[in-house]
Amino acid sequence: MVHHENCPVCKSSDIESSLLVKDFSVSGKEFAVWTCQVCSLRFTQDAPIIEEIGDYYQSEQYISHTDSRQGIIHKLYHLVRTYTLQKKRALIRRVSGRTAGNVLDIGCGTGGFLNVMKDAGWNTVGLEPNETARKTAASKGLDVYNSDDLFTLKQKFQVITMWHVLEHVHELHRYMNRIATLLEQEGVFIVAVPNYTANDQLAYQQYWAAYDVPRHLYHFSPGSMKTLAEKHGFTIEKMLPMWFDSFYVSMLSEKYRSGSVNYLSAFFNGLASNVSAIGNTQKCSSIIYVLRKPRA
Repeated sequence: MVHHENCPVCKSSDIESSLLVKDFSVSGKEFAVWTCQVCSLRFTQDAPIIEEIGDYYQSEQYISHTDSRQGIIHKLYHLVRTYTLQKKRALIRRVSGRTAGNVLDIGCGTGGFLNVMKDAGWNTVGLEPNETARKTAASKGLDVYNSDDLFTLKQKFQVITMWHVLEHVHELHRYMNRIATLLEQEGVFIVAVPNYTANDQLAYQQYWAAYDVPRHLYHFSPGSMKTLAEKHGFTIEKMLPMWFDSFYVSMLSEKYRSGSVNYLSAFFNGLASNVSAIGNTQKCSSIIYVLRKPRA
């Protein structure tokens, strides 16, 4: 197991236990979530080591590793994803100032985002640790490799993306260093992660589905993301809301809390969370961070 004596982001020793969270997806085990009092990162204490974490992804419920549309939550996920993939493509064009180029998607799952970018004329490369997801992506004609290949890639990229992936990475600082190396000068690194300071987390506490222990090793706040970015020479250029996430997370959280989905309650909790974030993206359930690599 991975036991932290210091904060995984800022290395402060001023850390303390905050709550116990159950793994509702696979094991049923409880894991402690700790908080850094300096940079405000939360992290999963005593999470499985990298060689053992794979067992905690062995579930048909782990939606990013499958194209399954079984059940209403999966169907809603894919319906929304069709829309959000197009929004992501538009975002890439807007923040990069390019209509084409080289894009690397780390943790690409079954390749949905890469497929959209390839169709738009971009040269795409994906990295994915799950073999089943890699095979699904490859069947779509995509170039997808194992995650370890991050450290052997030779080409440079104008855009690197991690859509709800950074929170899963054991070697956090090693990944950040490598990403900085692979990006061209003034390249764009786009990171989407859950935000535990959002109101939907306050509503569900230990049942908040975006904790997703032990697969989520880190639970970011805007402050902790800023600290991490600056440590690796990035500046946060924009913070953008992911409005749909509060509804999806609330549906799962309702299921975890009561054993069944109360759609009305989930809708109102998701809506309340979004309303609180209007004009204040730092309160959104999930945030897209646009990180810029400055000119040397």
